[in-house]
Amino acid sequence: MATLRIEATRDEATGLFFLSVFLPAESTEPFVTTAPRYMSAAAAEQDMIATIAATASRPR
Repeated sequence: MATLRIEATRDEATGLFFLSVFLPAESTEPFVTTAPRYMSAAAAEQDMIATIAATASRPR
């Protein structure tokens, strides 16, 4: 089973945080990144968890 890694990083230009998703987890380059829009790393991580949970809960 493939694993992924999610990292929250502070954008120096804006002071906001963005997320990088690495797939597979040991990749050196992110698969996808978000725009810097989060006030904290915790807020970014919670948003990603909520997004994954909502997507996984949708009927197929």
